[in-house]
Amino acid sequence: MLFQPKHNVWRIEKAARAAVLIDAANYFLAVREALLKAERCVFIVGWDIHSQTPLVGATGKAEDGFPIHFRDFMTALVERKPNLVVNLLLWDFAMLYAVEREPLPHWTLGWKTPDRVRFRLDRAIPFGAAQHQKLVVVDDSVAFSGGLDITIRRWDTPEHDPGNPLRVDPAGNPYRPFHDVQAVVDGPAAKAIGEIARARWECAEGVDAPACVSLEHDAWPDSTKPDFQHVAVAISRTQPAYEGQEDIREVEQMFFDSIDAAERSIYIENQFLTCASVAQRLAKRMKENPKLEVLIVSPQRAESWVEARSMRNGRIRFTKCLEEAGVIDRVRIRFPAIGHNGQQVDTMIHSKVMVVDDWLLRIGSANLNNRSMATDTECDLLIEGSRPSERAAITRIRDTLIGEHCGLSAEEAAREIATAGSLVAAADVMGKNERRLLPVEDGEPDASDLAKYIGTIADPEKPLGRLAFGGGVLEMPQREGRITPAVKLIGAALVLGLLLLAWHLTPLAKFANLDFVQDHFADFADSYWAPFLVLGVFVLAGLIVFPVTILIAATAAAFGPWLGLLYATAGAMLSAFVTYGIGARLGSRSLEQLLGARLIRVKKQIAKRGVLAIAAIRLVPIAPFTMVNLAAGASRIRPFDYLAGSLIGLAPGLVVLSVLGSQILHILSEPTPASIVLFGAAVGVWIAVTLLVQIFIARFWSVRA
Repeated sequence: MLFQPKHNVWRIEKAARAAVLIDAANYFLAVREALLKAERCVFIVGWDIHSQTPLVGATGKAEDGFPIHFRDFMTALVERKPNLVVNLLLWDFAMLYAVEREPLPHWTLGWKTPDRVRFRLDRAIPFGAAQHQKLVVVDDSVAFSGGLDITIRRWDTPEHDPGNPLRVDPAGNPYRPFHDVQAVVDGPAAKAIGEIARARWECAEGVDAPACVSLEHDAWPDSTKPDFQHVAVAISRTQPAYEGQEDIREVEQMFFDSIDAAERSIYIENQFLTCASVAQRLAKRMKENPKLEVLIVSPQRAESWVEARSMRNGRIRFTKCLEEAGVIDRVRIRFPAIGHNGQQVDTMIHSKVMVVDDWLLRIGSANLNNRSMATDTECDLLIEGSRPSERAAITRIRDTLIGEHCGLSAEEAAREIATAGSLVAAADVMGKNERRLLPVEDGEPDASDLAKYIGTIADPEKPLGRLAFGGGVLEMPQREGRITPAVKLIGAALVLGLLLLAWHLTPLAKFANLDFVQDHFADFADSYWAPFLVLGVFVLAGLIVFPVTILIAATAAAFGPWLGLLYATAGAMLSAFVTYGIGARLGSRSLEQLLGARLIRVKKQIAKRGVLAIAAIRLVPIAPFTMVNLAAGASRIRPFDYLAGSLIGLAPGLVVLSVLGSQILHILSEPTPASIVLFGAAVGVWIAVTLLVQIFIARFWSVRA
């Protein structure tokens, strides 16, 4: 038997019914129908959740009297069901994803929904990792898992009609055809997935998740016909080690073991192909078994600039591994193409599917990249066909998927494969109505150093580390050995670089730049009211989480180093005190609901170490200025300790930024080799002073304590 608990799977549980939902229209309709049957508790866990997701089927309409869009639907649902609690858990995404994510999700999914819709951000993962599971659990009766988030720019039907007027985002902008797959199960298998969802909630929230009172009712979606009945479902996970969470790599081991067991064919749908160890395992098995052939369906092009300079290179290396092994003639890497008005449209492949021969079906969230093997959290469901009916169902699902890409029914695809006598040979010729599978052409790899660095960050083989509060300013724990100061410096520079890139790529870039702020400060620099206006701007900026470093540098540029230092210090301290007061006024519980687990972790450190914690957090900006202020107020730290720690921690940055003043504006607007060296030296001085002050504070306070 392939499935081995504690080796390549977590659990094996029975499901009275299991089905495969192909494309988001079918999935969203099934989720909607299951949610309408919810009575007590719902968990929705995702990499992304968008309040304006159209939770509807192929018609684009709601026939049940409830609203179409996700947030309005959930609001109406809990208002109709007084005992229902909905728990929404969203990855606390990195700033680099801000452009493609819904801004202020706490506002759209938390504050603008009833109290029984509980929203949290999941940041209980190492630095560089992501919460990538996509789960929906209804009353522990029915559970969904796969590649689809409940978010925008996902909805599509299996026809993938390029002219479908319903395939638009909330702004009315059309997007290309989108293909994905989700699985749905009931019974003990659903309850087991519910345990995974609760475990993530507990990691993010820091408290036990609410138990679901068993109602023994049927929440199976009415429109979904089961593909399997009374079947064993295995669950494989990836989870990186972090703060008591064990390191789990079942997903990776299951890929290895299923490849090793393949005899005739492997069919794969996956967004990414970058994992070298999987490519090597595949090449090894194909050399051992000359009859084995592989058909892989993947996107033709990357979705983003980062992917184009990281995942594309990885796919080129993946393919080269198979070429060097001499097995590439039995491999096809294809993308679905659709002819439309004389042009070719490619379908975005986001699914994570694997079918081995006619006996193994795998559907989940894990990509064939490095991240999914050890860095991100993942959840895959597997069915091993032990009966003829189960094997027939697995084959039919594979043929349905291939047929969809080629404009054929499952029966037509099966006949084409049988006639060709080979899966890969059939893939070369299948197609109808201008739909077919065409070769992926990635061209030459990007050999620049930038691409290598981006690839390391975008697709790491293990978490990059994590930022933590502790005895030092910046800690990046590893399994063995100590982190050197050089690594700490690189980590600090990396964080600074990512934050700067985020402000350049998001709509905030228009306002969050030195040129804009300095020009407006200069307009009233000679005014009698200038000091009061600067103080007011600092306070207002703190309320809207504007980067305080931008204000400090702009103040120095507009008013000169000495007066600028005085104004910036007074403004930063006043802003800190005002937002501290807001945190104290709102209290701990309200802020935790707004800011989630991130606030809880900051608050614990502040409450424990007072002045030292505030100073350490200020010294290196690993937590946003405003968040620290709110957390300090909520933790009831004494005002004197708070202000003293803030002044000590902000002092190095205030001095360096004020002394550089207008030079920073020139460096960023018209960079030259000399100015870049100057800026680098300034950052080095800042970090050096920071470390010295931190060491002094730690020693001084340890004596006092």
